Amino acid sequence: MWKQIENIMQLNNINQRQLAKKMQVSPGTLTELKKGRIKKPSFDLMCKFADALDVSLDEFRKKEDKPCNH
Repeated sequence: MWKQIENIMQLNNINQRQLAKKMQVSPGTLTELKKGRIKKPSFDLMCKFADALDVSLDEFRKKEDKPCNH
């Protein structure tokens, strides 16, 4: 998922610190996600990503061969 976020950041020409500020989270939170220490980000965090990057939450859904089981 971090790769998707980085791609969107590049398209929007913002860096990690700017994104953290827009999301109103610490830069460390983004670092934790980038390093894989946050395996399952909360819905709230994902909404902050979507809002800060001006994309739909659907941008972050995994594309799999199998349908999602909810």
